[in-house]
Parts: sequence; C-alpha cells; structure tokens
Amino acid sequence: MLGLGMQEILVIALIILLLFGGKKIPELMRGLGKGVKSFKEGMKEVTDETKSGEE
Repeated sequence: MLGLGMQEILVIALIILLLFGGKKIPELMRGLGKGVKSFKEGMKEVTDETKSGEE
C-alpha cells in the first residue's frame, strides 16, 4: 500500500487522532466515504457515456 509499512500507518493514524480528536474522526470518514462514492458515480457516468458514444 504505497510502500507504507504497519509502523508508518500507525504513526499517521496517531497524528490524525491527535489533530482531530476521537469524536471528529467518524464525521471525517463519513465525508470521505461520500466523496469517494460521488467520484465513483461520476466515473461510471463518464464510462457509460463513452460506451454509448462508440455504438
């Protein structure tokens, strides 16, 4: 995963926890999930339009 080991991931997670606090993390992850979902839907629409244009 991007050349990151388990120790590096734990350090990053600890820094995020310290910066945002435990109560904000679920809210941040929910927003990130919605962003990823929106991006995937947009990419699917583009591929669908590309495929329909080829026919």
